[in-house]
Amino acid sequence: MNTNIAQNDSLPSLPPPAVGRLPTKPVSLMLLLWLALGLAGFAGIEARAATYLSPWAPVFKGIDYAVGTNTAGGGGFADLEVVYCMRVDLTDPDISFYTSPRYSGYVVDSAETAGYTTTNFLKNHNLQIAVGANQFYQGSSTMSPGYLLAEGTPFNVDGLFISQGVLVSPQDNAEESSAFLFTKTNSVTFIPTNWPPASTAGIYTAVDGTHTILSHGVNLGSNYLNTSQLSGLNPRTGFGLSRDRHYLYLLVIDGRQSGYSDGAYDWETAAWLQLAGAYDGANMDGGGSACMAMESSTGLPVSVNHDSASASVGRERTIGAHFGIYAKPVPGLFTNIVVSPADTAATIAWSTIGPATTLLGYGTTTNLGLLSTSNAVLVTSHAVLLTNLTSNTTYYYDLQASIGGSGYTSPTYVFTTTNYVTTNLLFDFTNVWTYTTNDLDGINWTAANYDDSGWLGSGPGLLWVDNRGPNSQIPYLDAAMPLAGDGNPCSAYYFRTHFNFTNSPVGVTFHLQAYVDDGALFYLNGTQIWNLRMPSPPVLNSTLAAGYPCSGDATCIDPNTIASSVLTNCLVTGDNVLAVEVHNYNPISPDITFGLSVTADVPYSMNPILNVVSTNRALLLNWASGGFTLQQASAITGPWTNVLGPVISSPVTITNASAARFFRLVK
Repeated sequence: MNTNIAQNDSLPSLPPPAVGRLPTKPVSLMLLLWLALGLAGFAGIEARAATYLSPWAPVFKGIDYAVGTNTAGGGGFADLEVVYCMRVDLTDPDISFYTSPRYSGYVVDSAETAGYTTTNFLKNHNLQIAVGANQFYQGSSTMSPGYLLAEGTPFNVDGLFISQGVLVSPQDNAEESSAFLFTKTNSVTFIPTNWPPASTAGIYTAVDGTHTILSHGVNLGSNYLNTSQLSGLNPRTGFGLSRDRHYLYLLVIDGRQSGYSDGAYDWETAAWLQLAGAYDGANMDGGGSACMAMESSTGLPVSVNHDSASASVGRERTIGAHFGIYAKPVPGLFTNIVVSPADTAATIAWSTIGPATTLLGYGTTTNLGLLSTSNAVLVTSHAVLLTNLTSNTTYYYDLQASIGGSGYTSPTYVFTTTNYVTTNLLFDFTNVWTYTTNDLDGINWTAANYDDSGWLGSGPGLLWVDNRGPNSQIPYLDAAMPLAGDGNPCSAYYFRTHFNFTNSPVGVTFHLQAYVDDGALFYLNGTQIWNLRMPSPPVLNSTLAAGYPCSGDATCIDPNTIASSVLTNCLVTGDNVLAVEVHNYNPISPDITFGLSVTADVPYSMNPILNVVSTNRALLLNWASGGFTLQQASAITGPWTNVLGPVISSPVTITNASAARFFRLVK
């Protein structure tokens, strides 16, 4: 049996289909795919309940997640609704709240906060959960802003809004008066009608709803039925509290998406809050602002729901009032994960709550694809040494374990290797190139062994041709090339140069700076490494460039970085050939220009410092870098052997160290 788990050992089962990995620190890809399929899996549970909220699933320590739907016309609801809900444990000491802070140019009742999409608000502040809160306006306007305003736009927040003890927006009218007031320790007070305003002494976080829809267990939503556009069938955001104030509920209902979710009325929003466990609750700013986001296990923001703004205009709405939550991962089988990346290696250590096998999957994408060496010995302290990595590269990994025939997999995590490099200039713009104007269609002229001795000529850069004469605005003009017989440049010019590379190509990155008028293809030892303003293959001698630089002349640099993953397949130690073909944008364009500068970032190893402390016949050894194995010897000349384990992570204690002993780290 293989069980994909999150930060906890077991996860409450959700309605089918159960698809893929469950990286529930914090978001379940199963749920995302399930919802992307239009919640087709709910069809199998219609007989069970026309209105259904899934069991709670932990996504962070102190935060559980549930999703719900109903069959249109079932459960007392006339409309199709898809609901997403977070249940927040207000007694968990690791839960803390963060709302939109004051705008840098703060003006009360005018420019109070800066607007951001919900996913970017979460990302900018390293939050784990984020959702829209109060209504908001532009300046003193009473009209809601459009969807596509730039992020960072200042907004006026409607109603009471406090961020980390700082008053962002005062309660200045009786219209938006359903207030949630939290102390720094998350003791909460709900005020159904916060007018006149209650005291905010000791309040650390406060948000304001448009109106109360649930009070003392009584659904008040029908009081607002069809009384305004706000109370119509809309996407919804609702906040609620349990009777004992143990839990805060954050709920969004998708809408304005026919066949998926129509939206809800106030009384339906209140009914969903009650189903979740709320005793009191309020309608918050909904509509296009009804958006909820989570942090994924790789640290990226993920939209939990399908907001109507993205569905209609292709992007989230810029929101002026957010409510965010900081939380810790859910405790589980895998704990104490420590990653120590080096340039081409990394050490990953972790613990399990019981003896388990050791295995790690990794790769440069979330599909992973590679496995570490498996260790079948049942232990609680685990470490894996990954080698042959690429420097300055992002890697994804998961932890895998087997206990008593059952398999377990952690969420997918991420690390980036370091980049110890020296930057070397391979050649500058003044480099000498061999060139020709011959039609080379069908000839393998880019190959390293091609003989270019019979080409038209050679010269230092920048190489140029212009039937009007040299352009004084272009720097480094040097070698003039011939025009065609009609007095215009040829359709294409071909260039080759040799350079010597003395290092290993592994992990090397090239930085190219080019002056090109108009388009060009670049080849290293016959492999194309850059397409600059050229159409897709095939490219012939007569092919025209797809664009041009700057205002039409090579007066500015085109930069590009060639990744090590590309160069590893074509760069060699020793002699290399760089070949370039430059094409005109227009058959009657009067000029062509080419020049190139290339630098190489070459990785090198950074040796760690091995610290040794002797206490009571024991040695404590530690080092700060990953990717190394600890070895020992009785003499500095050896022979050297791996410390039993082998030991690949720091720190380590060596006991019974009576005899003289030497230690070193090897990669």
